[in-house]
Amino acid sequence: MTTIDLTLHKDRRARAIQRARERNIVIPTFAQMKDPAKIPAKVKEELKGIGLWDVHPRNLFRITWHNEPKAKSGGFGGVNYLELPSSLTGVPARIIVLVGKWFPTGAHKVGAAFGCLAPRLVTGQFDPTAQKAVWPSTGNFCRGGAYDSALLSCTSIAILPEGMSKERFEWLEKIAGETIKTPGSESNVKEIFDKCWELRKSGQDLMIFNQFEEFGNYLWHYEITGHAMEEVVKQVAGPKGTYRGMVSATGSAGTIASGDYMKQVFPGSVIVASEALQCPTLLENGFGAHRIEGIGDKHVPWIHNTKNTDMVVAIDDNAVVNLARLFNEPAGRRYLASKGVDESLLSTLDLLGFSGISNVLSAIKAAKYYEMDENDIMVTVLTDSMELYQSRLKEMHAEFGEYSEKDAAADFARYLHGQSTDNLLELRYADRRRVHNLKYFTWVEQQGKTYEEIQAMWYRPDYWSEFQKQADEIDELIVQFNKEVGLA
Repeated sequence: MTTIDLTLHKDRRARAIQRARERNIVIPTFAQMKDPAKIPAKVKEELKGIGLWDVHPRNLFRITWHNEPKAKSGGFGGVNYLELPSSLTGVPARIIVLVGKWFPTGAHKVGAAFGCLAPRLVTGQFDPTAQKAVWPSTGNFCRGGAYDSALLSCTSIAILPEGMSKERFEWLEKIAGETIKTPGSESNVKEIFDKCWELRKSGQDLMIFNQFEEFGNYLWHYEITGHAMEEVVKQVAGPKGTYRGMVSATGSAGTIASGDYMKQVFPGSVIVASEALQCPTLLENGFGAHRIEGIGDKHVPWIHNTKNTDMVVAIDDNAVVNLARLFNEPAGRRYLASKGVDESLLSTLDLLGFSGISNVLSAIKAAKYYEMDENDIMVTVLTDSMELYQSRLKEMHAEFGEYSEKDAAADFARYLHGQSTDNLLELRYADRRRVHNLKYFTWVEQQGKTYEEIQAMWYRPDYWSEFQKQADEIDELIVQFNKEVGLA
């Protein structure tokens, strides 16, 4: 049986309880993140005086898709989402996007970090009074981990490639205990793993929360993001709407786990995995560097349920960076308005960060491939917003000059309405197995996983469902932990 380890370590757990008591920390449950109506009224009252990004322990309860979209004093409501019209997407299908900006840190990865940390904390496996928390990442996960660590007053080490956006490093300088820049950019994940092994051998007392292999990451998205998607689909579908599938960049394979949940609720729906064309690892065992920050590449994450993935789509990073200008430059928005995009939507296009734009393009390609009509619904996620990429816009302005309406017309025609079904593969059984087998070279040869584990992941029918069932058990541990802290 393979599950998230929930073995209790009494001495370390006692120290974690004391630290939580000292820091005024109450841990939210998965159930409360799914449904904020279950959050105590006292906590909601406290949150009225707390900013969304404030390093305050009550913001743990804002690790949810249901935050009121405001920077301070927000409460809770429905899931934050947009529906993108065909005037923008160029397809009749209804493309729904969940908005990640309204999480603490401005990205939904703070939830994935919580999913990794919470089980270790409430069982006593992680001792925040003595151990350093290490957060390997290609961007937002280490920010979320550093944030959660700061709430616990424990030392964090954020690891990310040196080529990531300026905004990420500036924020980490204020929050993380230490920031380690590894060589390369988005695709250089192995260099991150190498740094983790170096830290393990350093003799320091630390715990590495590796999102690419931590099933807490998978479980958080299966439970929280999956239920958020279900809620939105049922809200918008109406009498004729049909949910057809979800799209996610593979990244650490956390977000795409929500597709496993949605496929159980909506049998026959599809899961579309997205990556960069410049590094087509899933599509053709390829490699390379790209500019779609936040999605990782050149390996298959251990927690990616490849057997349940129906399609792989590769997106040209030139499309992403140019559409970022189209969506955010004044000339770009004027041109979109001339093409019938409503003003109310234009003002929200900054909610699409680089990976969000890539996800939307992947949804467009899938909608075209499956010949979806106006009753078909595809769902994807905006992991973060352009708030984390303003320096990239400035760099492009410096390199390419002022953005004109002529540029906007070209980008709209080529990269948006001109999207086709190229660089796309509908996966047969053998294709899915091929992608799964790629895990061997990273995880068995390099990272210490076993042959028996990788075989079980593919061949054992209940392998994934065992992880999916653990949320209630973790919630019971959280409730007991909070009770002993004595603040709930």
